Amino acid sequence: MAEIIFGLDIGTTKVCALVGEVRDGRLQIIGLGLASARGMRKGMVIDVSEASLALAQAVEQAEQTSGYDLSQAIVSMAGEHISSTNNKGIVAIGRNDNGVAVSDIERALDVAQAIPVPPNRQIVHLIPRSYTIDEHDGVRNPIGMHGFRLEVETHIVTAARPALQNLTSCAGNIGINASEYVLNALASGEAVLDPNEREMGVIVADIGGGTTDIALYMQGKVWHTKVFPIGGYHISNDIAIGLRAPYEVAEQVKIQFGDCRPDKIDPNTVFTVEPFGGEKIQVGRQDLAHVIEARVEEIFQHILEDVQRSGYDGLLPAGIVLTGGSAQLRGITEVAERVLNVPARVAQPQNLVGMVDKLHSSAYATSVGLLHWAMSDNQIYQPRTHNREWGSKMGSILKALLPG
Repeated sequence: MAEIIFGLDIGTTKVCALVGEVRDGRLQIIGLGLASARGMRKGMVIDVSEASLALAQAVEQAEQTSGYDLSQAIVSMAGEHISSTNNKGIVAIGRNDNGVAVSDIERALDVAQAIPVPPNRQIVHLIPRSYTIDEHDGVRNPIGMHGFRLEVETHIVTAARPALQNLTSCAGNIGINASEYVLNALASGEAVLDPNEREMGVIVADIGGGTTDIALYMQGKVWHTKVFPIGGYHISNDIAIGLRAPYEVAEQVKIQFGDCRPDKIDPNTVFTVEPFGGEKIQVGRQDLAHVIEARVEEIFQHILEDVQRSGYDGLLPAGIVLTGGSAQLRGITEVAERVLNVPARVAQPQNLVGMVDKLHSSAYATSVGLLHWAMSDNQIYQPRTHNREWGSKMGSILKALLPG
């Protein structure tokens, strides 16, 4: 029997509603809905009504294309309110002849997540990094192993409760129960990384419209995560200020003429743009590239400094894997390699089946990754958000949200 899973990727610039059918462990995309984001800034809701309308548009398309009435979703999560820490949990192994049991791991994880969490924050991800049994460290799967003491080292991601409540309200307004929240970079990692990259050491950087989310993997596990409140919007805004042109014009200029490598651009190449005031002007593509390069360098400098602060001092043989809409900037891998001194590649979801024509892009790595996350065992030991009552969806709530 097939299982239906639903992912809702709520970004700063777009909303993607994706429906998957899982049969015999294989994923097929059977529903897709896209809408321009509204009421969002830097990955966070700033207008519940506007954001709900954008969600309603995307979900309605996903329902129409899939043929299912959707009511529960795994939802993406971003924003500078997200933070992370590491903690250990130590317990005595239960006395039995079968070694470490699932109940022992659960008890150790309960101890690990007993960290001071302010009332306005909540734990979203509790991710085991490694286990130690007695003096035997580096254990990956302790089930069935014998010993007296079990220690688990965990990576804990927390988020501002009000920010999640706002997302929950937006989904609830259209009858969608947000069953779980997943950090953008972790979802993207599910869609674009292979086991060898996770094992050797790799960074996933999801560069979206309003934020850049990173996840560092080593020895197959998540080592560190971070969200920076900087993304493609800031690049376009820099261009808008430099050209004294509307943001929409700057965004189009970035897509059509943008490049991160001024040294590769002919200094005589120009394009025409219409700034505020109406008179068209000519702009050098090399000048535009200098503006873009500066902001992109800043993003990777933030990543470099954060990885150094995280305490990770190993090599990253698999380098950095870039996802998100802004990862499509020409020359961005060259800037990443120069700043971070590691290999870089832009990744898009692979091996997709079904309604996938629009999904072969780095911009949809998080969306596809949400479905892969639902299929994986990542969420087994993670804290769950409180389930809300499922409600009716489209007609009446849209009337309630619309002004007048």
